[in-house]
Amino acid sequence: MALKKLYISAILALLIAALVLPGGCSKGEETGISGQVIEDVSLEEAFTLMEDNRGSQDFMIIDLRSAGEYAGGHIEAAVNIDYSAADFAAALDELDRDKTYLLYSQKDDISGQVLDMMAGLGFTRVYNMLGGMERWKRIGLPRVK
Repeated sequence: MALKKLYISAILALLIAALVLPGGCSKGEETGISGQVIEDVSLEEAFTLMEDNRGSQDFMIIDLRSAGEYAGGHIEAAVNIDYSAADFAAALDELDRDKTYLLYSQKDDISGQVLDMMAGLGFTRVYNMLGGMERWKRIGLPRVK
């Protein structure tokens, strides 16, 4: 009987911890900085974000792949800031923290890391396109060279 009671207590503790403990910054969640939005977005949501902000000076698409990968085809209007470049941190530091950014990499591993970096640096609105260029190409969405 004592073992059963211990087992039930352990399960309840795990359930409470899962409900109470805050997780990482997830989709739709604001971070601790007032007004800051750091989100993972689906490819469809990223496409809508691009369309809604077409021509806006306050919106920037950042391709985090190498210059060679970028030259092989990228999303229209995307700016290449190579994550593996020696001057990456300096290039990131030069960006306006109040603009809206959409990040992508080949998949979404690097862009996810950069999303977290930008959150820590106080950027206001940053979105990470899940699936990256790999999924973008697989679905057949347009690229420019």
